[in-house]
Amino acid sequence: MLLSELQSKDIINIKDGNNLGRIIDAKVDNSGKIIYFVAEPKKLIRKVTRMSDVSFDFDKIKKIGEDVILVDL
Repeated sequence: MLLSELQSKDIINIKDGNNLGRIIDAKVDNSGKIIYFVAEPKKLIRKVTRMSDVSFDFDKIKKIGEDVILVDL
């Protein structure tokens, strides 16, 4: 799966159901392994909740669906 495909999916935290936004960046080491992703909340969510960017490790992803990525944060 390409990073651009992941960037089109909403990130949902399975612990509380919060929508964390969408992936905007990924940190990759020299061997090409993904270290972590950075998600940015949607503009409306950012204004209402004052939530900032969220980083999460690849191993926090529990399921990648057609429309969403479920993470355990």
